[in-house]
Amino acid sequence: MARLLPRSTRWRVALFASLAAALALGIGSYWFVNALRDGLETAAYRLASEKAGAVASLLDAGVKPPDVAKQLEYGGYRISRDKGTDDGCSDTGTKVGQAYVYGPDCVLGRPFGGENTVESQSGTTDGKHFVQASAPLDPVGLETVATAQRILWGGVPAAALLIGGVAWFAVRRSLRAVGSIRAEVDGIRARDLGRRVPVPDSGDEITELAVTMNEMLARLDRSVQRQSRFTADASHELRTPLASMRTQLEVQLAHPDRLDWRHSFENAVLDVTRMEALAGDLLLSKLDADQPAGREPVALADLVTGHVAARPPRDGVEVRAEVEATPVVRGHAGRLERVLRNLVDNAERHAGSRVTIALTAVGGEAVLTVQDDGPGIPAEHREDVFDRFVRLDADRAREDDGGSGLGLAIAAEIARTHGGALRVADSASGARLEFRLPLA
Repeated sequence: MARLLPRSTRWRVALFASLAAALALGIGSYWFVNALRDGLETAAYRLASEKAGAVASLLDAGVKPPDVAKQLEYGGYRISRDKGTDDGCSDTGTKVGQAYVYGPDCVLGRPFGGENTVESQSGTTDGKHFVQASAPLDPVGLETVATAQRILWGGVPAAALLIGGVAWFAVRRSLRAVGSIRAEVDGIRARDLGRRVPVPDSGDEITELAVTMNEMLARLDRSVQRQSRFTADASHELRTPLASMRTQLEVQLAHPDRLDWRHSFENAVLDVTRMEALAGDLLLSKLDADQPAGREPVALADLVTGHVAARPPRDGVEVRAEVEATPVVRGHAGRLERVLRNLVDNAERHAGSRVTIALTAVGGEAVLTVQDDGPGIPAEHREDVFDRFVRLDADRAREDDGGSGLGLAIAAEIARTHGGALRVADSASGARLEFRLPLA
């Protein structure tokens, strides 16, 4: 199907502007010309009515129709009998003053009627005579109307074309900034997301578009940088246990009689376990990023008690729950349970002997806190612990795997997607992590 409208925005806007202007100006011109002519006809009708009334008044005063012709010095009136078929007029008449008398009851004051005239009528009080009067339209007014018609016939199309041209240039000026934005965006590649589109100083929707695109580019830049750091950190974290396993296997192969193979295998199992945990956290982190969280009522009290009951005991560390309220939030039960599990796992790795899970409701929010009695988190690292693959130096010195460094980062991301917040709160001893969610 052929296109009826041009593809260019400038030409479409100019076309619609011209059509709209032509329609509006055409309707306005038609109304204006008719208003002028109506004014002329109203004035002429008033004059004709006054003339008919004057003639009728003379007849009511007893003046005979032929004598009315003698008294009036103007024409434009007609006296006849009542509106019946017999009007009292003969075929021939006698001129009396400015009128012609066709009979005792029929007088015609010429000129009467014709083009560009308006008629009025009146009757006498006794009903014996019927008076008609005509008045011509003002010739100066008629010439004014004709002049206005000629001007508008040519002026309306010219004005419509002028408005269309102005619209074309205005849109072209506005779209010039869009062209610059498009050219800049077309040159942006994945490696130079730090570039930004020019922001015009017009303050209109184009400016808002440029600002929005720059914000989008900034988000993409941050996302790509995070992805790059994530990939680099994941590669580094996987390289360490792999290098350890390779070294142990090479040494074992080179000196099979000098090394304890059982001890080497035990170390290899620890490295494999660490890689397994890291791979699992990477996979779950990817799934959390790709899948939207559902929204359903979740009773946090049941979540806490169920987690504590199902959690396997660890030697030397007690995990207990203090449920002071039964708040209900909206979210994904599995992901919220994962936040709790990651927080408790982190606390249990650092605890000396006890981990406490407390649940309260304050100011329209559910507050879940997990506290341990370990060394705590230094104030300067309270924000860093939520970054991916971050483990403090004390963690790296531990004999166990120290975690993958993803647990708190995953918990913080889940909290954000649920409209909540996860932070490190002040604590007299140990670390205290506080998870807040709006109530359902």
